[in-house]
Amino acid sequence: MSGEQDHVSKSSSSSISSSTQESEEEVSVTIGSLLAQAKNSSGHSLGKRLSHLGSIPYTPRVNGKIPNVDNATLDHERLLERLGNYGLAEFQIEGDGNCQFRALADQIFRNPDYHKHVRKAIMKQLKEFRKQYESYVPMEYKVYLKTMKRSGEWGDHLTLQAAADRFGAKICLLTSFKDTCLIEIVPRDLTPTKGNMIANPSLAHTFAVLWLSFWCEVHYNSLYGIDDLLTRKTKKKHWLF
Repeated sequence: MSGEQDHVSKSSSSSISSSTQESEEEVSVTIGSLLAQAKNSSGHSLGKRLSHLGSIPYTPRVNGKIPNVDNATLDHERLLERLGNYGLAEFQIEGDGNCQFRALADQIFRNPDYHKHVRKAIMKQLKEFRKQYESYVPMEYKVYLKTMKRSGEWGDHLTLQAAADRFGAKICLLTSFKDTCLIEIVPRDLTPTKGNMIANPSLAHTFAVLWLSFWCEVHYNSLYGIDDLLTRKTKKKHWLF
């Protein structure tokens, strides 16, 4: 009897594991498909609009010190001025500690409520390709991963790099930094791999662009052209989730 129970238990565990793996693969294909569609969306019009801006060399890092109220206010005013100058608008993201992941989810799914799936995918990237990222973390890497996987934990520039790598998408930040208006985070490897969510090998060297605004060390929003934001519609829940 005990042997039968063990067999059932192992069979059940195997079934759950297989189901989870299939679900993750379906999520990967879904995100890859959505990003393929995004190549023809407003992201490229934003790119043309800001093509004259130079971006700085990007180095992944954990979060910096939160500015004091006075500096944060000046930073926000600078960001608002830049948005106005370039005809851009923010889709406001909830400030619950998940804003980076919510903003990315809005760019991918047109629905920030999928932030948990985005965080999960990024954490998978950070775990599977540890050697690519651990040198940027000034603490024990396991501690960093354990902390970052929690809902409400602020994303940093390392999670942005992992997102770009995982999704095979360039991430552009319009920032409030005084000397840096635009930051571009490019996938390190444009060749589709098992750990990369590009669904179609033909997309290896042409990738979607995800646009975020970054009120530095304070908040992320999802970025659109003003006209695009006016016509933006939040998509209903996807069948996969």
